[in-house]
Amino acid sequence: MRLDKYLKVSRIVKRRTVANELCDAKRVQVNGRVARASYDVKIGDEILITGANEMRVRVISVCEHATKETALGMFEML
Repeated sequence: MRLDKYLKVSRIVKRRTVANELCDAKRVQVNGRVARASYDVKIGDEILITGANEMRVRVISVCEHATKETALGMFEML
């Protein structure tokens, strides 16, 4: 799954366009490297989002559609 879509489906970011803009501004890193919105997210990846607040998460699962309850199980905060 693309990084921008993962951020939206897992509800880390509210909108996919916002996730895409964060990637374009080089504020998203995956496993210590700046990542583009087209990066293919895999289980075990560590995502760091910088900005006003810094957020670090580890990918636990990747699914195309998620409800509010299952979205919280897609990642763990570090």
